[in-house]
Order: sequence, then structure tokens, then C-alpha cells
Amino acid sequence: MSSYQTLSKRSHFSLSAISAVILAVSASAPASAGINENIENALKFGQTDAKYGQVKLDIRLRYENADTQHTTKKTANAFTTRFRIGYLSPKFQGLQGYAEFEANQDIGLNDYSNKRNGSVRKGQFDTIQDPQDTELNQLWLRYEGIPDTSIKFGRQRIKIDNDRFIGNVGWRQMEQTFDSVLLTNKSIANTTIKIGYIDQVKTIISTTDDMSTPFINIGYDIAGMGKLTAYSIWMDYNEAAKVTKSNQTYGIRLNGGTKVTEDIKALYTVEYARQSDYDRNTKNYEADYYHIIGGASAYGLTFKGAMEQLDGRGEAAFQTPLATKHGFNGWADIFLTTPAQGLRDVYGSAAATVQGVKFKGVYHNFSDDTGNKNYGNEYDLVVSKKFGKHYSLLAKYANYNADQQGNDTQKIWVQGGIHF
Repeated sequence: MSSYQTLSKRSHFSLSAISAVILAVSASAPASAGINENIENALKFGQTDAKYGQVKLDIRLRYENADTQHTTKKTANAFTTRFRIGYLSPKFQGLQGYAEFEANQDIGLNDYSNKRNGSVRKGQFDTIQDPQDTELNQLWLRYEGIPDTSIKFGRQRIKIDNDRFIGNVGWRQMEQTFDSVLLTNKSIANTTIKIGYIDQVKTIISTTDDMSTPFINIGYDIAGMGKLTAYSIWMDYNEAAKVTKSNQTYGIRLNGGTKVTEDIKALYTVEYARQSDYDRNTKNYEADYYHIIGGASAYGLTFKGAMEQLDGRGEAAFQTPLATKHGFNGWADIFLTTPAQGLRDVYGSAAATVQGVKFKGVYHNFSDDTGNKNYGNEYDLVVSKKFGKHYSLLAKYANYNADQQGNDTQKIWVQGGIHF
């Protein structure tokens, strides 16, 4: 039996054991409400209405294992703690500010490579993009003195729709934030308009990308159906080495659900976008994007079947540089960059909640945008549990089986979080 097969069996056993632990803890160890209230009051300086502002605290402890077969790289292991502390000011004359510091620290196991620890020894291991670093994660000022309008300026977290085009990459220890201005208006009934401009991106490896990126997102809530959204993004990277990422995208999306009976709900998403080169991009291309989801939820169970396609034109393909890409096309992160011949991801998922414990499994089949070249397939599984408002546990597994793209890859995560 190969070492990869042995590790796979151990991983499945570990996930089963972790699931059992989560179930046991959720049944036998309720959170202490008194302790939580004392902490909450302390972080609000003893004022339940936060009249002096509020301290925000977030700690996330994570173990990650990454094993890519048929390469010279060794299996990577990372044990890290991500710490965030911030201060949210009280509102005054429609103004409110927030400042947040973020740090990620290796603990014990640190045999992994990333773009920030390029030593010869570290380079022997697989990649885990959680560098040991510190940064100013957020620093923004918000004005809400105009009716139905919010204007937010500074380094901030931005999440648009499902994060497919602009997101914070919240899965990684060091998240992605934006030096930007964002205007949100809800003065038209059932309509939310977001207009923004991004000047700089603070990446998940604590580096910066300079850009000039305006965007607009208009969402309209349709009663009994869902949300219809139209959007446009003009990404213009300023650095010469990254101008080939510059693109302009125009899209439309319908996402929602309809009750079939009192207990059954039909779920659906239909999205289309068109992308082409923009500004100084030297690659002349046009590419389409499609995402179609159909499913149903009933009695605590949710099933979905879907197809997501990012077209390729040989020299260039549909790309989403600012997305939370980990949430799409498999958790093994094989397709963070769309292959030149495009990507078709046909996938299905099943999710359930049992005694407050959430289970989700996903199967992906990947090919080029014609369906003629089979890239591979992937199995994903996650088990998670929240304990009240402030505590969480999670175990996650991804297994990519390569055919004509990449190498067999297995990843395992176990993490716990404290959030105040």
C-alpha cells in the first residue's frame, strides 16, 4: 500500500474521530453564558450599549496538512495561530471608525513553503499560503449621515455577492483587504446599489498590489424569487509584472429559492458574465462565464447540482484575481488560476445539520471548457460546529485525483476559533 493511500485512510479516520468529538462536545459542554457576558461587557468598557466603543477580538488556531504526489516536494505541515484585535468607535454625527491589527504565528509545526519564507529548507515542502507576519488589516471611516446611504473609506473588508469576483479570502489566516472607497445606497425600494473604487489590495501573504479598479453592483430583491444582480468591474493593475491580470467584466446573476411546499424549497442560481482585456493588458481576449445551480432543501437536508464554466482562448482565460477562490472549483485549490483552455466544473453537494453540527460533502468533475479534456475530479468534506456566538470547531478534507491537470493532492485542516 502506498504512503498516500495510508495517509488517506488515516485522514478519513481522523475526520471521523473529530466529528465524534464535535458531537460529544456539543452534547455535553454548553458554553458558559456568564463568562461570555463578562468578556462582552469588558470589551465594551462595561457599557452594554457600547457608548465608548467596542474592542473586537478574534483568535483562530489551525493545523493544515498538504500532500502533493509525484513531485519533489515533501508533505507540508503548518500549525498556526491567527490573532486579530480591533477597536470600533461609537457613532458620532453619522461617523464611525474602525482599526484592526492582525498577526499570524507559527506554533511548533512549520514545515511548509510560501512566498514569504523562501529559504532552501522551506522550499523542500509543499505550499501553504499562511505566512508568519503582522499587518494593519483594517483602518476605515464610515459616514451614514445621508439617508439610506453609507460611505466607507480606507482599508476595509469587501465581500460582493458570493465573493466570486471581489472577496476577502476569509479562509486563509491573513485575509485579503482593500484600500478603497465604497458607497452603498438603499434609497430605491428593494434595491441595493454598491459603487466602489479600489486603489490597493493587501493580499493573503501580506503583500500589496497597486491598482485602479472601479466597480458597480446593483441588486434588486424580487419577492418570492430571490435577488437579481447586475455588475461591472474594471480591474487595472499598475505594476508591469501584473498588467496581464487587468480585465473588464460585465455580468448578471439571479440567486434565490421558491417554496414548493411548507417543508420543501427549490433553490437556483443562474449567472452569466463576459470578460475581456482592459487598459494595459497585452493579451487581447474575450471569454464567457456561466454558473448554473439547481437544488432543493427539506427537513434539514440540502442537495445541489451545478455547472460552473470559465472559458479559455488558448493564450488567455476568464480570471477572477480578487475573488475568494478557495470557495470555488474545489478546496484543494488546484484551479486558483483558470487554465488557458478554460475550466468546466460539474459538481454536486449534499449538506445536513445534526444536533447543531453541520456536514457538507462536494464532488467535482473538472475538464476544459469543451468537456473533451478531463482534468480530474475531487472529493471534499467539512464538519463544523458553533458553540453559541463565540466559539467554533471545524475539520475539513480535500482529495484531488488528477487526470490531465496537476497532480494528486490531499489537504487536511483542523481548526478552532474564538470570536468576540
